[in-house]
Amino acid sequence: MKALKEKGYTEPTPIQSKAIPLILNRQDVLGCAQTGTGKTAAFAIPIIQIIDEFEKFDGGATKIRALIVTPTRELAIQIDENISEYGKHTKIRHTVIYGGVKQGKQVDKLKRGVHILTATPGRLLDLIGQGFISLDGLKMFVLDEADRMLDMGFINDIKKLLKLIPEKRQSLFFSATMPDNIVKLSNTILRNPKKIEVTPVSSTAETINQFVYYTNRTNKAELLLHIIAERQIEQVLIFTRTKHGADRVARNLVKKGVKAASIHGDKAQNQRQKALQMFKDGQINALVATDIAARGIDIDKLKFVINYEVPNMPETYVHRIGRSGRAGEEGTAISLCEPEENVDIKNIQKLIGNKILVAPNDKYPQTDKPMTEAEKKEWQKEKQKRKQDFFANRKTAKTKRKTPSNSGNSKRRPDNIRDQDSNRGSKTLNSKTDNLSDKTERKGNTNSEAKKEKNSYNSNKKRHSSQKRRKGPRNTNASDALKNKYKWPLE
Repeated sequence: MKALKEKGYTEPTPIQSKAIPLILNRQDVLGCAQTGTGKTAAFAIPIIQIIDEFEKFDGGATKIRALIVTPTRELAIQIDENISEYGKHTKIRHTVIYGGVKQGKQVDKLKRGVHILTATPGRLLDLIGQGFISLDGLKMFVLDEADRMLDMGFINDIKKLLKLIPEKRQSLFFSATMPDNIVKLSNTILRNPKKIEVTPVSSTAETINQFVYYTNRTNKAELLLHIIAERQIEQVLIFTRTKHGADRVARNLVKKGVKAASIHGDKAQNQRQKALQMFKDGQINALVATDIAARGIDIDKLKFVINYEVPNMPETYVHRIGRSGRAGEEGTAISLCEPEENVDIKNIQKLIGNKILVAPNDKYPQTDKPMTEAEKKEWQKEKQKRKQDFFANRKTAKTKRKTPSNSGNSKRRPDNIRDQDSNRGSKTLNSKTDNLSDKTERKGNTNSEAKKEKNSYNSNKKRHSSQKRRKGPRNTNASDALKNKYKWPLE
């Protein structure tokens, strides 16, 4: 309770008030709640309380009592940070493991013993296979962001993991959406679960104000800068569909004087964490991210989220804008919609059951019409061709840098001068060849003489060695030549 007061927690959120009593009563829970509702605290706080009450901190072997599995590295780190804050006045040990970094430091912490382990599926199974993790003493299992887990293709890893954990356990299953495949997966994990649902499936938080700007694809970069300046935005999270798109948007913002960085799956883990920390500390104003990081970013009191590209999956929209308006705070979600994305906006409105307000946009209005199917195919071909040309040109440029050519500096000379140079070159070549032959012949003679002298030396050396090994006085009848050559002492 002391740690919660220090965090400023006074009243539980709806998901917390429903989940915490059930978890403390050791019941399995199936929870459906969108991001930003305090879901992490809903399972982390009771887990810490249960372990603190029943674990014996007597200096014996420390076993893993709770395992929390999440789809992304950022979310895993975020959960572990929350556990550290909630349990800082207890003796509970905890750590987080994830891929993309060397395992050495993570293994060292595991060897020292932990009670609560937060992990991503790949690194977890890897370290279990290496024998660094034992789940024999596991009492509580949490699968967080289950729908995202399936979207990212972790279903087989989850099935493998379920075979490695004890059957007798308490299981907690949380998901922002609850489609049929998620319900089916939950049935294989949970036993007689209590279902809690604090909001309708795939609804957005009421504290988020949503706007859409209808514009052309070619005007999005200018419109983004216009919105940031007009609304005086000091901190904004921007989402794109692709990694290259995230880098491109971030570069354009930096060129225009906006401090920005990008974060996506191709970035090294230390780069991602550095960019995220700079964004949290206010050192950069804009963080451009792909959907892979949508649920792993937790920024206190983040007010603005911008969809630079409207997602083609309505559920993704819910996850993206859920980064703002968290824990009762107000937030604003803005979508920049090009003609081909008009249908995506309609699907999103159908899912969330609300109309998204259309923002006035006289400066960069949408004047283009959506492409036909034939035009879309042609556009995709053109995009693919541009992509191939881009990489081909980059490869050619790299090759030229490695092997610079001087042909561009040379000038063509008259034929008669080139003929003279050719004759002069032939004479020079013949002269060099003759000199090389003479040198080779002389070298051959020298080598022959040296070889004879070496053979003579080796044979005399052997004779001298045999004489040296004999007992008695040394032979003084050696030839004068050998005496002078080896200077043997006479007796």
